[in-house]
Amino acid sequence: MTATAPGAPAPGHRPVALVTGANRGIGYEVCRALAGLGHTVLLTARLADAAGAAAGRLADAGGDVHPLPLDVTDDTGVRRAAAQVRRRYGRLDVLVNNAATGYDPGRRAVTADLDAVREAAETNLYGPWRTVRAFAPLLRAAPHPRIVNVSSEVASLTNMGGGSPAYTASKAALNALTRMLAAELRADGVLVNAVCPGWVATRMGGPGGRPVADGAAGVVWAATLPDSGPTGGFFRDGRPLPW
Repeated sequence: MTATAPGAPAPGHRPVALVTGANRGIGYEVCRALAGLGHTVLLTARLADAAGAAAGRLADAGGDVHPLPLDVTDDTGVRRAAAQVRRRYGRLDVLVNNAATGYDPGRRAVTADLDAVREAAETNLYGPWRTVRAFAPLLRAAPHPRIVNVSSEVASLTNMGGGSPAYTASKAALNALTRMLAAELRADGVLVNAVCPGWVATRMGGPGGRPVADGAAGVVWAATLPDSGPTGGFFRDGRPLPW
């Protein structure tokens, strides 16, 4: 699936998109795709060198891609990044909360290391939460703002089983946050959705998954929805998933 015409930038308006955890994997591919659609892309990573190297590769390929150091677990750093974006652009059209950690398929809830669960929640739940809080004024200043929370089908309560407690619980909480944000920001025209990219062959997902571009396409779809598009939904490949 690929993004279609509704997401193309209007004449004279180059949308500004920020993607967290984007120096590799799905985040990097989302940056590539959005740049290809005419967005100005802010590629973020915890380390400045990592963000710079990744953004440089995409810029060399012709994309309007710029590095921005951003650790979603650092309140001060997130606020600093928001101030930088405000000074340079005055708005943010797309926020993709992609940064994630704590994938723990070998663990069980009944024997879980709660410190590991807290660590996963710090990135997978509180990270997107603090990022949305910091960037909400800039999203409201955009004509067609979008928030995409990169989630996982393992967080679906309908189909949830055991295992991966840190990752599953934190992503289920992210889905709940998606619903709350969608309801609260609807009046401001902000579309907020959760997207499962599926099992993708990344460093976190491991070998055997589908191509990264296929997983990223669903994120790009949600990031480029028309104003008539859904909000408060949970999707994979543009199709609804059960909560």
